[in-house]
Order: sequence, then C-alpha cells, then structure tokens
Amino acid sequence: MDTLESLVIARRLRVPIDAPADPTPDWGEVAARQLDAALLSAGFACSPALLERLTLLPGATVLDLGVRVLAAVRELVGDHVEHNAYFIDFPKNVPDTVDFWLGQLSTAVAGAEGAPLNLLNLAGYGRYQHSYADLLAAHAELIPLAGDRVTVLEPGGGLEAEARALYFSLAGSEVPLAAEDLAALRVLAAYCDGEPERIPVRENRAIVNEVRLAAGRPLLVDTVTDVLRLACACSGGDVTLATPTRFRSFRRAERRALLRALDDTVASSPAKLGDVPRHREPWKRLGERLHPHEHPRFPGAIQVFEVARGTRAAAGFDSRVEASLAQGRVDDVVKLLRHTPGALLRRLDHLLRVGSSSTTVLSAAEEAAATASGRVLLSLREHLQNRRATAAGRLFTNRYGRGWAAPDLRAPLADEVLARALTILDEEITRRLPDLGELIVDPNVLDVALPLSGKAVAPGLGMLPRGSLSPVHGELLRFFVHWHQAHQRTDYDLSALMLDSSYGDAEHVSWTNLTNDFARYSGDLTEAARGASEFIDIRLPAATRPIIIPQVNIYAGEPFDEAAEAFFGYMTRDGEQEGRPFEPRTVRMKSDLRGSGRVALPLVFLRDDDGGWRVKWLHLYLRGHPAFNQVEGNLVGASLLVRSVVERDYLRVRYLTGLLQAKGSSAGHTTYIGLTAPGDLPEGTRVYTPATLHELIPA
Repeated sequence: MDTLESLVIARRLRVPIDAPADPTPDWGEVAARQLDAALLSAGFACSPALLERLTLLPGATVLDLGVRVLAAVRELVGDHVEHNAYFIDFPKNVPDTVDFWLGQLSTAVAGAEGAPLNLLNLAGYGRYQHSYADLLAAHAELIPLAGDRVTVLEPGGGLEAEARALYFSLAGSEVPLAAEDLAALRVLAAYCDGEPERIPVRENRAIVNEVRLAAGRPLLVDTVTDVLRLACACSGGDVTLATPTRFRSFRRAERRALLRALDDTVASSPAKLGDVPRHREPWKRLGERLHPHEHPRFPGAIQVFEVARGTRAAAGFDSRVEASLAQGRVDDVVKLLRHTPGALLRRLDHLLRVGSSSTTVLSAAEEAAATASGRVLLSLREHLQNRRATAAGRLFTNRYGRGWAAPDLRAPLADEVLARALTILDEEITRRLPDLGELIVDPNVLDVALPLSGKAVAPGLGMLPRGSLSPVHGELLRFFVHWHQAHQRTDYDLSALMLDSSYGDAEHVSWTNLTNDFARYSGDLTEAARGASEFIDIRLPAATRPIIIPQVNIYAGEPFDEAAEAFFGYMTRDGEQEGRPFEPRTVRMKSDLRGSGRVALPLVFLRDDDGGWRVKWLHLYLRGHPAFNQVEGNLVGASLLVRSVVERDYLRVRYLTGLLQAKGSSAGHTTYIGLTAPGDLPEGTRVYTPATLHELIPA
C-alpha cells in the first residue's frame, strides 16, 4: 500500500485519504500544521483544502500519514540522501585548478618513497575529507525568499480511487511510457480491477494482459507480437523487445492460453505471420518453453514457430515494401501501405521524395490520416514543419534517449506539397480534438512540447518533454548529481560545457578545470560506497557564454541504470541566498539518470537577446567510451546534438490550444491547462498539467 500511495503522491501531487472525518478530532489541526511546516522545508505545502481535510482526522492518523507523505516528497526532490560536497566551503574558497593539484602533489610527495604517483589515487583526492555534519556546520541556514519553489499538495480521494485513476491514465495513454511508468503500471494493474476500454500502446497492453492471463480472462491480442510481449512481461523481461528476455517455465494453463491466442490471431489473418521474422530469435526461445507441437489443435501457433525456425516461408510486410521501393514501384508501395495507415504516414516524406506524382501520394495520405492514430498525426506534423528549412543536423534518438546527429542530406519538399500535407494533418487533428468547453490556459505552459513519447523522460520533479522551453529565474544556477554505487567503485563526473552563439569557442568547468570567471565546481569524488554528490555553480549575470550544457560523464564503474541510485537536477537562487550546497526549496527539477549511454545531457540553458535565460529539455545520452569519459572528449558530439535539439521546431501546447480555440466550443464545462493548477478554478474544472498532458493527445 505504501508503494501505491507514494506513486499517487509523486505522479499526481495528491494525498490519498481513506480515513473518514472524525466528528470530534482530538489534535488533528495541530498535527496538520506540523506536517505543513515540515513539508515547507522540502519546498512543498498543503493546499487549504488538504489542510482542512487533515484537521478533521485524528492527530495520530495525521502523523502516520505525514510520515509517509514527507518521505515521498523528499525522495521526489532528492532530499532523501545526504548531499555532502568535496570542498567543504563550496561555492566559496574553491581553489584554482593548478594550485589544487600542486597541493595534492606536495602532500603525496612528502609521504612517498620513490613510488610512481597516480593522481586519482592520491590519499586526499576523490573522497570526502569531512562529514556531512561538518559541512552543515560550515554553512549558514538558507534565507527563505518569495522566489523559492513551493509545490502544493492537494487532497485526494481514497487510495483505491486514486490508484485506479492513475492506472487508467497510464494504461490508456496514447503515447509510449517511460520505463519507470511501465513499472508503475505493473504495480497498479496487479492492484486495480478492470482496465480502460482502449489500450493503444502495445507495451501497456502486454502488462494488462499479464494480469488477465493470471486471472484466466481472455487476452487483448490482435497480432502475434502481442503474445511475444506478454510472454516477456510474464517472465519479468522487456516488453519493448529491445533487450533479450530469459523466458520462465509456463504452467500448462498458461501455455494453452498463449498458444490459443497465437492460433486465433493467425486464423483471423494468416498475413500476420509476416511479423514473426522481425523477432525470430525470441520466438525460437519461447517455442522451447511453450512446446507448440504438443498441441496440434492450435495449428496457427505451430506455424508461428515454423516461421521462426525457417521451415515455413512468410515474407514480412516491411520486406515487401522495401522490395517495391528498391525497384522504383512507388505506386505499388502506396497500394501496400494503404492497409497500414500508420506505416504510410511514417514513410510519407520518403514517398514524396521518390514518387513521380505527389498528388497520388498525398491522396493516399489524406485517406490514411482518417484512421491513423493521433500520435502518428502529431509526430508527422512536427516532422513536416521542420522540413520548411534545412536543419543544421538531423536528430536521431532511440527508446533509451541515446542520441546522435547527422547532416541533413535529404532533398527539400516543394512548398505547395508541404502546405497541402500540413493542411491535411491540421484538419484531421482538429476534427479529433474533444470539446473541452471554456478553455483557460496558463501562458507558461504554451512552450511545453507535446508528449509524443515518454520513453526517454524519467519521471521526477518538474519534468517536461524533450524540446520544452521554460524560463529560468534567479541569479545563481546550481547543477547537482548524486549517485550510489551498487557493486563496484563508480566515478561519475558532473561537468558544464559553455559555448558561444555559433556553438563554438568551447569552455568548460569540470574536475580538470575547477573554476572560470562565472562558474565553480564543488570537487571531484571518485567513489560512492555511501553515496556521493557533486555540484556546479553558474553566476548567470556574469556568464560570458550564451549556451550552457550540464552533463554527467561516467568516468569509471557502473552504468546509470545499474547503480543503486543516480539522479540529476538543478536549483536556482537569488544572489543573496547562501545556505547548504543542496537546498530542497530551491530545486526546480530532479529526475533519475538511467539512459543506456555513458554521457548524460539532461538540459541546455540558453540566454535570450534581452539577457534572460531559458532552459530547453534534452533527455539525451551520448554513447561515450567504455571508461574515462570527460567533457573535453565529447565537445563536438555534444555541441552538434544539442544544436539539433535547440534549432528543432517542436510541436508544443501552443499548437494544440490554438486548434482548440479556433474550433470553438458549445460545452458548458471548463478546462484548465497549465504547469500547476491554481486554487480558484471553478468547481468541476478538468485540469491538465505536465503529469497528464498525454491525456490531451487525441486517439
């Protein structure tokens, strides 16, 4: 139950309350005020409605609930660990880089007897030289200011109702979920009854099917790959099929259910056998567990495994499309793709470039747009609006956030062709948008990118989709990274790359360059048996570079997703605020690091022409080297990748709200779209915040 409660609090900022009101509460009001004060130390507060609800509960109940709420929000902001710093006075008294290393060498040479020196193994280097209590004693208390972050918690219904609402939101999402959200979905699916009427994302369907299989209920399957994903889910493997799964032994009833699902799918459409070769090896391994030839009454299932072993021919759909393209038969390709509207639209740019008649291709695209998913329409819309001009580089990312960029060598599309394609998409997207009634939009949410995929975005505090833009307030910008190694010595290095407006003239702050005119590094830690934290301070008014890119390099040890814990975030403070290196009330963003690359690029900070600063969300990882990654070694790759994101025109909330307002409304209800929900909204208002923006993506 505590896990469910923490999920609801972290994902929805709502506190589930099951206990009924007490007509004669003893000291609930006192306990509620104590909880509110404790929350404020972490940058959170109870809404008036939550305080009122808590005061009607017994004091002991409020205290028990408060302990769990405080633990959940402290972890959300990163305040559940001790953030010590290598230099105890950071950001004051950070030494010059050369002076620091000379001091280290001098100490080492004084105690050495002719042995060779390894700078990174010096006794005084890379390990804390003071306790966390010593660090606290060396820093004054934070001066609270009006600009400090205060995240408001609202009262929720009972835990069952809140968990069900979160479950239906995740399961029915129109966009793929992050790995953390898939894990949350598995927990919720095991707890909640039923499921949404529509589960469009295949990975989500696999997790729901796992529960249905265990309960002996009919499976939600319409492709053979759905069954493979389900088998992976049951084995605790990867339902995205990106990494191999070691299949467990299945019970007889489970084997029958999986084979029956395969048989029914093939019987309804034998052409679906063409999906098998794409995942031939997993099918072979699964066949060893299901023993299909022991069940001759499921001939379709037997055919699946015969295709996997190569004893039965089944041309994949993609191979037929590629063969026609290779022979220049674009009209045949269009005819093939008419039966798969999503695939046709994903290939639209290519078809327009290689086809002899754009009219034929656009007519097919208009027909396909009527039945393709809303996410495909929006993704294509974003793609085509970026074809109006040649980009500095094409951005490619995989499901884990690993990114790379390449020169854009594609032939341009004619203006009239682009205009027609965009019109087709705009009209179809507008037709699908629901009537949201009176629309209230927070201007601060307009530059948030639409969440067309959540796979690369780890949930956390203040998280926004890749391509989103947010203003940065405050004079001091402070990055932080914390990690805790699991099994081997692990060294992560926080660095900051600074570039000029043409993405050149690089400068950096890292363990090899502790300071410059406007930045300070807290000191390098080379192991994290008990956890380690590093910080970088940026004095924004003094910054001489308009582009600042924080990054986390794996120098040695465990990857991000194998460490016991690894997260990154940033704080902002006003010039007169001092306090500890880590102050939860000033944290603006925090999320886990878990991409497959060895260099993390979470954000980029950009100075506007008027001198103000904005942050653009990257959620990217560079492949890097197996070890010894440094900011100096990825200057070119990082700058090109970041430039590709910065100059890309992402589809934002502004686009969707513009269509909604142009469409008009006749409904009598109200809808609010914003970063946070104000307390004075009309009763019954439907609220969309970054945590629920995916619900705005039309089906």
